[in-house]
Amino acid sequence: MANLEILVSELPTLIQNLKLTIGDSNEIMEQIILINDAQKQLRNIKKLIAQELRFDLINNSAIATLPRLSVAANLFIPNLGLVDPAIAEKFGNSETKISLADLQLKIDAWIEWDYFLQAIATDILSDIQLVNQLNSDILNLSISNEFQTLNDSLKIDLALGKANILRHQIEKVRDCQKQLLQLQKKLNYIFDTIKNSRSLLNILLGVSAFYGKSGFALEWLDDDHELIISSEGKFHELTDILNDCDYFQEQIAALIIQGNTLTQQGEEALKKIEQESSREVISNQEVGILTKFSTPKIVRSALIIASSLLILTFGALKIREQSLSLTQEGSAFVADDGGAISNFKSAQKLGMEAASLVQKPPHPLKVWQQAETKWYQAIILLDKIPAKTSVYDRAKKKLAYYQINYKSISQRVLIEKKALENLESAHKLATEANLFVQNSPHSQLRRKQAHDKWQQAINLLEAIPESTSVSIQAKEMLSIYKTNYAATNQQS
Repeated sequence: MANLEILVSELPTLIQNLKLTIGDSNEIMEQIILINDAQKQLRNIKKLIAQELRFDLINNSAIATLPRLSVAANLFIPNLGLVDPAIAEKFGNSETKISLADLQLKIDAWIEWDYFLQAIATDILSDIQLVNQLNSDILNLSISNEFQTLNDSLKIDLALGKANILRHQIEKVRDCQKQLLQLQKKLNYIFDTIKNSRSLLNILLGVSAFYGKSGFALEWLDDDHELIISSEGKFHELTDILNDCDYFQEQIAALIIQGNTLTQQGEEALKKIEQESSREVISNQEVGILTKFSTPKIVRSALIIASSLLILTFGALKIREQSLSLTQEGSAFVADDGGAISNFKSAQKLGMEAASLVQKPPHPLKVWQQAETKWYQAIILLDKIPAKTSVYDRAKKKLAYYQINYKSISQRVLIEKKALENLESAHKLATEANLFVQNSPHSQLRRKQAHDKWQQAINLLEAIPESTSVSIQAKEMLSIYKTNYAATNQQS
């Protein structure tokens, strides 16, 4: 028992290390060795527990438990506040002591997780292209850090009065916008890969592209068998990463609008500087001409200059008109884009609310109808988004996805409606059958009619799917109706 107590006391550290950090292939090789060692220790503990249980069985012991409170407590982190809720199940609950049988079950779960990690590590190392891609990803910034860098780059105060600096700033903004568009494409790739891939290895490629240099580790599978991932001390499910992708897409769209505004302001300011510079050059030329030529020539030159000034003034007016037109067009674009982003966010919120409503079915008809309405409202909002706005491509993708969900929920509404109608009709038929028997207990015809009513009611209840909210009630009624049907059958 002493050896078992020592090994059990080391379990918390051992279990904390049961994870696989994805990244450099050499590190994965080293981790496989550590995972194998951990599995050996777990199997050794399991063997000692089996021996202890057999010993206790021989001695007619009651439920075998670890007798010392300190040993049982060491199965868990002393302060549960240090354990992230996402992986609390990995360590278990905060029991003060644990039976040997329960400890065996936990060890089986840990060993199973151990096998899973080994299989994933082996699959990764056997795929050269996958290894190369993972090695490439760890050289890049994470999505979060890349977004923050671009966000900081757009915090620019336009240097008015300095043409060279202004040109440099405009070029910097344009370059930043190009990088934002590239980041948008990368996010689309990550989202599609994680959401649509059936292969876990492909999903890991999407996760790797998301975290980049920050790296990530496979930590555990939750109760719903969803993979829990850690990066920089934070724990996430795959759905969390998809939500983050949506969030960054919205933020990028806002930054692109900000970049458009900065570029427009910078170009307008640059035009003003160039126009002022042009006027100064013309003024200097006029002075030189007046001092060089004689009076007749001065008069002639003055007429030429006046004509030139008139042309320049007319040109300047045209430039201002064009600039004003461009400004108005830009403002209209910003307004349209702002409205589109607002509609996109509202649609996304409605979609999340609809999805949340229908979690863990079955649900009553009212709930399915509420979800159906929210999906429909979300579709209307997405369908309104103009083609030239920054969120159009994302809206188009979501629209297709939301339409599928809407059709699915609409089908559930029809099923639930039909089930409710069947229940009500069956109840009505049962009432009529009872009335026939009560009003004419000795009538052969009435008993036959009651018999038929019970049969119809039973058929309606049996047609109600188990996935509906009235399924349980239907089963209870069905049992009663079959009994009544059998009774009338005997009487007839």
